[in-house]
Amino acid sequence: MNGKVFAQPVRTVLFDLDGTLVDSAPDLAGATNDMLAARGLPAVPFERLRPMVGAGARGMMGVAFGVTPQEAAFAELRTEFFDRYEARLLQATQPFEGVAELLAGLTAAGLSWGIVTNKIERFALPLARGMGWEGVAAAVIGGDTTGHAKPHPAPLLEAARRSGVAPEHCVYVGDDARDIQAGKAAGMPTVAVRWGYLGQGEPIEAWGADAIFDRPSQLLDWLSERRC
Repeated sequence: MNGKVFAQPVRTVLFDLDGTLVDSAPDLAGATNDMLAARGLPAVPFERLRPMVGAGARGMMGVAFGVTPQEAAFAELRTEFFDRYEARLLQATQPFEGVAELLAGLTAAGLSWGIVTNKIERFALPLARGMGWEGVAAAVIGGDTTGHAKPHPAPLLEAARRSGVAPEHCVYVGDDARDIQAGKAAGMPTVAVRWGYLGQGEPIEAWGADAIFDRPSQLLDWLSERRC
């Protein structure tokens, strides 16, 4: 999908993490099914858990145990889920195909890049370190860095601040409607990616992103065409 021409030149590209830069679904689903196995319960098929990655513990525990955050049992299940996920954080998680080339291409083009995720710093920072991005990314902002999570714009604005770039010179890229909402609220052009998890809400075309892409290489080409 072709996007509109930027009103301001792009200096920094900010990315969501899970479902945009990395495929963490195998480890998140694995932690969930480890919990079920420990209770003698059958595993949930991966295909049912993958779309819930963007919803974190709420989504995983909802599918696996039918528990919502409003129920008393949720807090204990969430704590166990976090502990089990931390133990296997980098077991199967990998960058999506083409992401390494995308990030290298941004650097070669003189663009900085950063990460803004709702994943709390407990997981986001070691995951970025494990991917070799510590000290390379201009910023790594977790869901608890600012006291706000997406779709609130505060995490994106903090990433722009740490990158030393005004928000209007940033683009935000994600695989969830909340990513696009957050980017718009922060005054940034937005890109939605089909290779991610996409959630279970409105179709990606309804999110109002400035562009939608199927592959990382398309994003790099689009940015190259629209830099000014």
